Amino acid sequence: MNFLPEKLDQYIIDHSAKEPELLQQLTRETYQKVLQPRMLSGPYQGRVLSMISKLVQPKTILEIGTYTGYATLCLAEGMEKNGALHTIDINEELVDFQRKYFDESGKGKQIVQHLGNAIDIIPKMDLKFDLVFIDADKPNYCNYFNLVIDKMNKGGVILSDNVLWSGKVIEKLQDDDESTRTLLEYNRILKNDKRLETVLLSIRDGLTVSRVI
Repeated sequence: MNFLPEKLDQYIIDHSAKEPELLQQLTRETYQKVLQPRMLSGPYQGRVLSMISKLVQPKTILEIGTYTGYATLCLAEGMEKNGALHTIDINEELVDFQRKYFDESGKGKQIVQHLGNAIDIIPKMDLKFDLVFIDADKPNYCNYFNLVIDKMNKGGVILSDNVLWSGKVIEKLQDDDESTRTLLEYNRILKNDKRLETVLLSIRDGLTVSRVI
């Protein structure tokens, strides 16, 4: 979802860092072989994720929602040399696809795949995180936040994707629209939680950056 005019959006892309070749290959194969390729973060947002990770320089990263691993690799670019990235997804069919690109990136040994429901997996993780990226099923966003907030290191950053939900957050709420209802509550939580400093960016479908204070 883009909210800017196409020409201006292209200008922004043209004047930002270029997408690495490996991610271009991942994108092509995703479009060839995987359903719903629009779920990819894409080259511009990927560079934003990479930049944030490089600024944070996280030792431990948690990603909720792997898909084909595009954002995973972007986040891994800023990870400490001996750091670890834990990524959770429920789709067993994509595990081998992800692993191929993780290993080709040279960071495969640092990327740990978790298969299953994040709500079950996160409580069992005896870890503290410097960077968390939430990009999974929208009805569980509040649940994911509640599971990770106490596992964050001070100064850690929580990134939340799709928080504008194609602009539905400012439209009349439909009775059966659970995703939008949850995102409205989630955005309110991030804005008002005294443990966080939050800014919502109008990047693609909305990306929130929340820093633990």
